[in-house]
Amino acid sequence: MNTVTSSDGTRIAFDRVGEGPAVILVDGAMCYRGAGPSGALAAELARDFTVYTYDRRGRGESGDSDATAAPIVEREIADLVALVEHAGGTAFVFGHSSGAVLALEASLHAKGIAGLALFEPPPVGSDAEAALRDRLDELVRAGRRGEAVEVFQAAVGIPPAMIAGMRNSPFRPALEAIAHTLVYDTTITSSARTDRYASVAVPTLLVDSQASPETLHTSTRTVARAVPGALHRSLPGGFHDVEASLLAPVLTHFFNEAS
Repeated sequence: MNTVTSSDGTRIAFDRVGEGPAVILVDGAMCYRGAGPSGALAAELARDFTVYTYDRRGRGESGDSDATAAPIVEREIADLVALVEHAGGTAFVFGHSSGAVLALEASLHAKGIAGLALFEPPPVGSDAEAALRDRLDELVRAGRRGEAVEVFQAAVGIPPAMIAGMRNSPFRPALEAIAHTLVYDTTITSSARTDRYASVAVPTLLVDSQASPETLHTSTRTVARAVPGALHRSLPGGFHDVEASLLAPVLTHFFNEAS
């Protein structure tokens, strides 16, 4: 494990594999280096790139800051910027789900992002997303972390029977430990606005899974239309997921073309 220090002094944990141009992978909600799709994708991309995976603040081995710090969107952008700077000042960025929204926001406020590949960014800027953020914040502040996890799982479309089945899973304690970061994710998505993405000035690829719900197809197409010159690919996959072995060649081709 390595660390970089963000602008507010928070230490952000990361791993690095491979050789070549830098690519930073940004996880979505409830994911970090020890749990999520980034590890498998990093292993595939490492054949051609230096790949950075990191624990977003408040997760895994990364630190966090108190409520008196800058707004969370600014803090998370600063964390990503610190990684870009550590990678030599220039990097491609791949964002998954809410991590895709974070990557978009970072590209509007920071130099050094050479290109964006975005997997199924969720709908942004809606009243429903803001209401979800407020409800999650209320539950976390009340110490009802398990309930917060389940409210979020239901909001993203996980069936009730599956949610119930995960209550006693080995990974449930880890999810409850990072339940407060669900407030971070929903703050990022609820405060984002699609019309701002007309100012994105780097090559951008949008990707979705053919098996994902229409809500995510729509939000992916919406961002693809909003970003000037953005490309869009739909790939065979599962619910909100595409196997790394299928996704990596598409990303490799795109990043090489964008170099």
